[in-house]
Amino acid sequence: MTDVLPQTELLALVRRALEEDVGPGDVTTNATVAADARARATITQKAPGAIYGLDAAEAAFALLDPDARCERLVGEGMWNDEGPPVLAVEGSARALLTAERTALNFLAHLSGVATMAARAARAVQGTGARVLDTRKTTPGLRALEKAAVAAGGAHNHRAGLYDAILIKENHIAAAGGIAQAVARARAAAPELARTLEVEVRDPEEIAQALAAGALRLLLDNMDDAQLRAAVAQVAGRAQLEASGGVTLQTLRARAETGVEWISMGALTHSAPALDLSLILEALP
Repeated sequence: MTDVLPQTELLALVRRALEEDVGPGDVTTNATVAADARARATITQKAPGAIYGLDAAEAAFALLDPDARCERLVGEGMWNDEGPPVLAVEGSARALLTAERTALNFLAHLSGVATMAARAARAVQGTGARVLDTRKTTPGLRALEKAAVAAGGAHNHRAGLYDAILIKENHIAAAGGIAQAVARARAAAPELARTLEVEVRDPEEIAQALAAGALRLLLDNMDDAQLRAAVAQVAGRAQLEASGGVTLQTLRARAETGVEWISMGALTHSAPALDLSLILEALP
């Protein structure tokens, strides 16, 4: 994960999460656990899914106990059916208890995203379509959530507003039409012209986008029949991305229409946390 976020940024993010939870001090732990007590904590996976977020979990423990020793028991992105132990940490009992919730919050959420991505990737196997994430991410966690998507086997769309051109209906309305919006985007950011994608809603807009030279079309909120018609109309002249209300239950049918890409905001905005627990064992 540190190749996704520099170590300094990851530590800053985890430190903010700890500060939010701990505040001026963990009153329960400090009152009940001796300052010199040591313990071993084991995080266990309690439901099938893919693990992601071990770096963030380890950082939570290390920030409170720099001498804590972490042992990874599964690999990042690995799918586990039986719910095995995931991470073992040995160190200050106070540090382990105080960091517990922050570590689990990161690990459970990011593993939930990786699990949703893995299920989505499995759903489209054999169709030729690939599943994309979106910008519908948790503020401040986009890089980690997108990394979890990739670890689960799905694919990343643009990272933000800066690395690709996606002309949507409101841009088109403000620019005065598809042709005008495409021309202005190409002139303003020629280095991103190969990424240029236009959102379209019907056959007329598809024709306008093709005439403007768009290399990729975002087919907005079309049903399966409309998607198949769009695939026939475009006939390979542009890549096609289906978007809007896609779920794990509808994903396969979308993929079988012939589109190359399917964007799925639920990968990040609706992925349920993976069920994990931490059990502490006191050490002599």
